[in-house]
Amino acid sequence: MNIIFETMTRIRGHFEESAQLARELLDNESFLSAMDAGAEMIIDTLQLGGKVLSCGNGGSMCDAMHFAEELSGRYRGDRRPFAAMALSDSSAMTCIANDYGFEQVFARQTAALGQPGDLLLAISTSGNSPNILAAAEEAKRRGMRVLSLTGNGGGQLSRRADMDVCVPWQGFADRIQEVHIRCIHAWIDAVEQALT
Repeated sequence: MNIIFETMTRIRGHFEESAQLARELLDNESFLSAMDAGAEMIIDTLQLGGKVLSCGNGGSMCDAMHFAEELSGRYRGDRRPFAAMALSDSSAMTCIANDYGFEQVFARQTAALGQPGDLLLAISTSGNSPNILAAAEEAKRRGMRVLSLTGNGGGQLSRRADMDVCVPWQGFADRIQEVHIRCIHAWIDAVEQALT
């Protein structure tokens, strides 16, 4: 009986913590302004014929892939597809990692696919992942803009991005990732409302 009570208490704690962070973000004008600016960057890129590349590690890779498939597929309604691609091809990543090192897995793909006027969505809960930083630097060299999703103060990535949306959370990365997927859904909805 004690194990069940402990489990339920921990489960409830997860939901309470997540809800508290969501409430805090609704009152955080800096965060909401950054979200709005990020939406404008994505909309402008697509409206002007550019594409959005996205990248991340682990759960952030899943978010990068989810972002791209919702734009190129659909989110809530039928509409034209938008040019978006996650840098997630496993054969490309393992080839690049083998030949150039893991730090180059996203930068090399950005160099191959990115063009001036495109946008890189770089996702890192710490803001300090070396391969994400390298991709952001490559994107800037290619005349692309960089939009980042971070947490824990934004790390080095926040200084390399044109706009950083930083989740003000210093705890475990799971809360940051939960907010990141909400950000992604909000941006895709903004794109659909603006461009369809």
